[in-house]
Amino acid sequence: MNNQKTNKFDVVGFGALNMDQLHYVDKLAGADEESFITGVSESCGGSAANTTIGLSRMGLKTGFLGKVSGDREGNTLLNNLIQEKVNTDGVTVSSSGRSGRVMGFVDKQGQRSLYVDPGVNDLILMEDIDLSYLNHTQFLHLTSFVGDSFKAQEELISEIRDKIKISFDPGRIYVEKGFESLERILNRTDILLINEVELELLLKNRYESYIQGAKLLLKEGIGLVVVKRGSQGSYAVNDEFEVSMPCLDVKCVDTTGAGDAFNAGLLYSLIQNYSLKEGCEFANYVASKCIECYGATDGLPYTSNTSE
Repeated sequence: MNNQKTNKFDVVGFGALNMDQLHYVDKLAGADEESFITGVSESCGGSAANTTIGLSRMGLKTGFLGKVSGDREGNTLLNNLIQEKVNTDGVTVSSSGRSGRVMGFVDKQGQRSLYVDPGVNDLILMEDIDLSYLNHTQFLHLTSFVGDSFKAQEELISEIRDKIKISFDPGRIYVEKGFESLERILNRTDILLINEVELELLLKNRYESYIQGAKLLLKEGIGLVVVKRGSQGSYAVNDEFEVSMPCLDVKCVDTTGAGDAFNAGLLYSLIQNYSLKEGCEFANYVASKCIECYGATDGLPYTSNTSE
């Protein structure tokens, strides 16, 4: 851990920290197919980290809970958060093991396939977490782990103060566990951020449309359900409002981190008391800036250009 001063946070992220090693390919190869690599890049990633970086660039105070090893990748990940003004007092540095990596393959249309090597991300225990780190945050933003660190998230949400709001982006890894496995976290979730495919997997076709599916989850006690629909835009519903928002027409070069960027835009909007319609509109804008660039964070806007 470093010696940064812990201030009051707007959002603390809790998820995997990974080095994204992206391979740009002629096409995504299927079983028994071949393709060729046209370029390679490396950047810092992890879904919750991408979102907290986006929020930090927009001027909010952010922190992070996670784990890295003391290897090259871990040092790079930690220094990147510090450079992005994300507080890292909640990040544990392990003296053994390896830091997380994601090997990604991105085609000419910006579509991707990802392979995760979790490393020490999956070795987080409650004893690694200082509960006082979360005493003064508005939101705790949860994203997925491949393995047992899921249990630390479950334990943590039962320990933190009720006034802390939970935003949850389960990702495909978590929704494939099934609704019952996620019920403990979902029961404490204030804002669920989920894409259309994940919604279908989570509810196992218990609905006729994504709108009906979102409303089913609303009845489970979640305050706001947001369905990210890729090129079709987004849909959000709470007890008072229902919003469908088309995406912006921009050139997509890489979809990596688009959902995380959307999350940053939406959380920023809620903290700034935007209306739900304005929030979805701004979230789509932030996502559009992300997909115009390669990597998960290169296109994320700074405070000075969020009104472009």
